[in-house]
Amino acid sequence: MSSSESGIDPSVAPSGSGCVECEQSRGWWVHLRRCARCGHVGCCDTSPSQHATAHATATGHPLIRSYEPGESWFYDYTTQQMHESGPHLAPPQHRPVDQSVPGPAGRVPQNWRALLHRPG
Repeated sequence: MSSSESGIDPSVAPSGSGCVECEQSRGWWVHLRRCARCGHVGCCDTSPSQHATAHATATGHPLIRSYEPGESWFYDYTTQQMHESGPHLAPPQHRPVDQSVPGPAGRVPQNWRALLHRPG
């Protein structure tokens, strides 16, 4: 996967340490995903609000990278394919390691497991 062919911009830093929309709405997330083109950080599809997918749909930015510690995979919404690796993106490479999962701490409801999105 080459950055020029895919529209990846490896120079763009992530938008923050958590999901942009969940931070604005005081929501919570399970895992985080980073747009490989513009750096937008959104929540995964297991999270109640699925902001990473919503961002890809709204912007046409098809590639995301995991924003979790120890993970470097990419996902292409257009082809629905995972890529084990890709271009190195601007730091930081993942959310803060002391951030809770799900997170952020203090906003995750006690019944969070019952609120997960399950494809069906």
